[in-house]
Amino acid sequence: MTNLTFKQLRYFEALARHGHFGRAAEACSISQPALSMQIKAFEEELGAELFERDRRQVRLTSFGEEIAQRARDILRSLDELEGYARASQGGLVSRLRVGVIPTIAPYLLPGLIGELTRLHGGLDLHVRETLTPKLVQELNEGRLDMAIVALPVSEPSLNEVTLFTESFVLVRPREDEGKPVPDREALREMRLLLLEEGHCFRDQALSFCNTKQRAMQPRDLLDASSLSTLVQMVDAGLGVTLIPEMAVAVETRSASVSVARFRAPEPSRTIGMVWRKTSPLAKQLLQISEVVRQSAGVLRQTRISTSRRSLRT
Repeated sequence: MTNLTFKQLRYFEALARHGHFGRAAEACSISQPALSMQIKAFEEELGAELFERDRRQVRLTSFGEEIAQRARDILRSLDELEGYARASQGGLVSRLRVGVIPTIAPYLLPGLIGELTRLHGGLDLHVRETLTPKLVQELNEGRLDMAIVALPVSEPSLNEVTLFTESFVLVRPREDEGKPVPDREALREMRLLLLEEGHCFRDQALSFCNTKQRAMQPRDLLDASSLSTLVQMVDAGLGVTLIPEMAVAVETRSASVSVARFRAPEPSRTIGMVWRKTSPLAKQLLQISEVVRQSAGVLRQTRISTSRRSLRT
């Protein structure tokens, strides 16, 4: 078995992950016939079929499952080897693979990307936006270098660095402006609009309301897939919602809604950066965490400080 290549391992891992030749080929930036040819050669070299194929999708065989785990371990080790090489060059990394959760990405990334490229010209930056469990998985598999998420993640394999804390604000229909800001008891009696299952921000909002979903009537809780949709639903008169402070300027600029601050203690979340404890880029990632922290500070001064003038205390 002397003809196996790292390229074949990457193609195999992509197909195992996506379960679809077209999506795997797109992820690998090659044509679907070329991917099929490499997978066939890989199977012939191993002497066994790795996938069950039908018209809609492909599934790993039991042998394929075993190979997939070993392939991920090999590729993670290869990525860390590349990381050691990058770290040995000194200075900031030349390539950075960043993961960000959806309730942070649209607001923090524009300034952060600009600051990183200004400070480190030539940086090859790759950004992945998805939910925290997926980011943790991709970090552990070596497909991301770091991620910006809400803490705590409490993953034993990851380092966590706190960046900043931000409050949540109440978004309600424009006609409610001037009314007393509801406390958590009153909020439980209102129709609350939340992000769909899987978003950590949903859990944080429910935690503040001290509400168990199973105890609520179906009409009392509506879901959406983005903060933008939540605000537009409020604009349409469907209920009220909570959003993080950093999202106020962007999400309310085209909506006829009222934004209010809660009385102390305000609901809030802690934002941080995580990366693998085994990462050879730890020193550089600590430097990057300072850039992220500074970018968040600029965001607060330019966007959130402006919106705060319209918030009721």
